[in-house]
Amino acid sequence: MNPRTWPPIDGRMKERAPARIRIAILSDPHYAGAAERARGGDYELRAIANPLLRAAVRLYRHFIWMRNPFDQSRQLDRFLNEIGPVECVVANGDYSCDSGFVGVSDPAAFASAEECVGKLRARFGGRIRFTHGDHDLGKLPIVGDHGGMRLASWSRATERLNLPAFWQLPLENYLLLGVSSPLITLPAHQADALPEEWEAWMKLREAHLAEIRAAFAALQPQQRVLLFCHDPTALPFLWREPSIRQRLPQIEQTFIGHLHTRLVLWKSRLLSGLPPIRFLGHTVCKLTSALHAAHDWWPFRVRLCPALSGIELLNDGGYYVVEIDPAAKQPARFIFHPLPREKT
Repeated sequence: MNPRTWPPIDGRMKERAPARIRIAILSDPHYAGAAERARGGDYELRAIANPLLRAAVRLYRHFIWMRNPFDQSRQLDRFLNEIGPVECVVANGDYSCDSGFVGVSDPAAFASAEECVGKLRARFGGRIRFTHGDHDLGKLPIVGDHGGMRLASWSRATERLNLPAFWQLPLENYLLLGVSSPLITLPAHQADALPEEWEAWMKLREAHLAEIRAAFAALQPQQRVLLFCHDPTALPFLWREPSIRQRLPQIEQTFIGHLHTRLVLWKSRLLSGLPPIRFLGHTVCKLTSALHAAHDWWPFRVRLCPALSGIELLNDGGYYVVEIDPAAKQPARFIFHPLPREKT
């Protein structure tokens, strides 16, 4: 008997449905180890000199974003305890709280990321893949001009944590691709980098784009792509690449993180095309510039995997499980698993 068939109750032979491959996806765990927790949950507020601005950010954190940024680590443990059998796992960036604002070059943030990545590898071994988040390499805080991307964070992330900038995983007629959004978005974030490191960053970016171009150029007509890109502001840069743009019909879904909640994704769609505002500081300029180009997100068939903790206002964290037909004859199934934070 053909192993793909079995006799149904009525005795007739029918084709067995092909076994689906299950892929778990999590994003933005923002794990805080002991050294980061020791800094206190108001680490970001202490850097704001203006008392009115500090009060405004405190209210925003308390009621909307995340009241205690160091109280998210338990969500990773809950995910590890809850997730069922899967053949593959993708973690889509931001493994620490980046409380030093310079990525994993900060020893405390590195310790957090190492613990987070270590727990995931201990559970899933060689079945897990990781992408880079902006907080892994460093970024300026929402208010203030201290911190930013550091080449030392790149070295630690790629060498000591073994998080490659680019990876691909073929699963028969599916291809999973992971890219480094902080590298791709470099031209928009020059203010985050040290001037003396800029040339080295741009060389890394060009090498990374060459890998991505080659992967898309090598796609076979029958292949479907699941793309993993932490920050959606990288997508307009990829759209400008002809070798990628002509393959967009083969991208079944692009999983993003970074935004933490579908509420922000909805607002991004609503405000798409907003002109950049350049006179209210680097954060407003960065956000509005991203929104200005957001119309180029949608051809990539974007799906947000929220932060494991979601946001304070909605408590809407969770993770995805994707079921794919490896022959790519049937579309993938995307199942969201809510993981609401427990009240303490």
